[in-house]
Amino acid sequence: MQYFLYHATTVAVFAVLFVLLWGLWNMMRGSSPNLSQKLMRWRVGLQFVAILIILAYVIVTH
Repeated sequence: MQYFLYHATTVAVFAVLFVLLWGLWNMMRGSSPNLSQKLMRWRVGLQFVAILIILAYVIVTH
């Protein structure tokens, strides 16, 4: 379980980073504000999931 959570944490953090950079890139280009808003909402959701995975990893390892 520890092995799975370790890699799930890595994937979750990179997913948050990817969506954050995609949203920022979209805003800088001046493209659709609706897409930027949607991407930032996805970022918040992914951050929540990443925090839950990190907490699970901490609980399992201690």
